[in-house]
Amino acid sequence: MQRTLCSIGLAMGTLTAPSLADAQAMQCAVGSAPVRVRPDLASAREPQRNLPIGGYTLAISWSPQYCREHARDTSARFQCGAGNRFGFTLHGLWPDGIGKEWPQYCRRTALLPAPVIRGMLCTTPSAQLLQHEWAKHGTCMTGRPAQYFARSRGLYDALRFPDMDALSRAPLTAGRLAAALARANPGIGADMMRITADRQGWLDEIWLCLDKRLRYARCAPHAGGVDPGSAIKIWRGGAR
Repeated sequence: MQRTLCSIGLAMGTLTAPSLADAQAMQCAVGSAPVRVRPDLASAREPQRNLPIGGYTLAISWSPQYCREHARDTSARFQCGAGNRFGFTLHGLWPDGIGKEWPQYCRRTALLPAPVIRGMLCTTPSAQLLQHEWAKHGTCMTGRPAQYFARSRGLYDALRFPDMDALSRAPLTAGRLAAALARANPGIGADMMRITADRQGWLDEIWLCLDKRLRYARCAPHAGGVDPGSAIKIWRGGAR
């Protein structure tokens, strides 16, 4: 599975949380954050594919690792600077196909309205990523961006997270991390998620698998991620 990166949502204002156990938005002030986006369209490299939907993937990203790699990028200023701090952020909700390919860029779409972007920035702290998720994935699920983001944020907001600080300070495997997340979320099994990491073994994302009714389900063999026995490291960075 090839995938392209994406905390509790507030339309405006500041959110604080006391510990990494929440692992979502620890501090987020939207204020006058930039909401300008550019079109995100199908291309020869990323072609339009109107395929039947066989299930879904909810992708969440570990922000400290993202900021470790992108802190100097202008596009990451809101997420990695400006006094904001995040744990897990919402990358997106992706429709999966019946086989190894998935639907994408199902229809051309206009730029997202600024109010929709602002309402999601404490959940997915990148305006351009929001445009990308809607264009590539959301257009295959609904004709209304507000409905797409409400659906993905509802799933994300319901997640609970283990103590990431404690996990980061002990030997850890992808399987142990998945089991810890499963214990924090009754009804979600460790076999219903995939862990992704960079080449050095640092946690990147967690992909949670859902069926066509958006119920968590066992991941398909080709769902991606590292082997459960692989060693995983968690970068704490600014999320201490």
